[in-house]
Amino acid sequence: MSKLRQAMIDAMLVRGFAVRTHQSYLSTVADLSKYYDCSPARLSTSEIQDYFLYLVKERHLSPASCRLSLNGIRFLYQEVLHREFEAKIQIPKRSQRIPALLTRKEVAAILEACINRKHWMVLTVCYGCGLRVSELVNLKVRHIDGERRLLRIDQGKGAKDRMVEIPDTLLLQLRRYWQLFRPYEWLFPGRDPTTALAVSCAQKCFTSSKRKAGVDKVGGIHSLRHAYATNQLAAGMPITQLQHQMGHKDIRTTLRYVHWLPNYQGGDSGTDLIADLGVDHEWKK
Repeated sequence: MSKLRQAMIDAMLVRGFAVRTHQSYLSTVADLSKYYDCSPARLSTSEIQDYFLYLVKERHLSPASCRLSLNGIRFLYQEVLHREFEAKIQIPKRSQRIPALLTRKEVAAILEACINRKHWMVLTVCYGCGLRVSELVNLKVRHIDGERRLLRIDQGKGAKDRMVEIPDTLLLQLRRYWQLFRPYEWLFPGRDPTTALAVSCAQKCFTSSKRKAGVDKVGGIHSLRHAYATNQLAAGMPITQLQHQMGHKDIRTTLRYVHWLPNYQGGDSGTDLIADLGVDHEWKK
């Protein structure tokens, strides 16, 4: 490991960056170094600008990916090399398209199409609590507080912990799931019970079930999180409560869901989305 890479790792550790941020920033800097076949510390401002032009014009990276690369490289120069980051980088604007939102009927169809008990529970928790897939697969049994009906999310986006409410129906399903599978550490273990379910596996569960259900809307498992947000708002959940449930740092991120619901009128409480679906699962062995 080079001294520069170790210095960058140390700088991120001191600042408490999430594991995924570590991986993304290191990968970004490694790509830059590989492109020029030299240490990033030796690059000029114009070379950095040319590299971002390459990312946009030749690699056709999305605005989000370009922004991630910019953040990682800027961190290297400012916080590790302690140099001014003078490169003038113009990141393409991200399109503000409304995603194909799943209706409650479509969510119910997707869950009904999932015949694997464990995978059904994965998708049900994702929708019932509005979790990010990274939060979903990293759940542990001890994160469930059945008495208070709360679910602890450790190190969510931005390395922040939070507690989210578990609907009564979902809590009942989780108890049935535990009685059948008896997970010890990870709520959803992988093939090796000492490791968590892979994100790719959760994605495949959703994609497969969506296809079997005949739902042809574009989108991965994150569509369940969008569906949670829009359906809770439609049911009357206050915007500040939804912000907490979703783990949004900036309420403007939560408000975009309001813009996707032209008939939104507000309210003072959410709903038990799993109970509303009327979808159950046979938990007998």
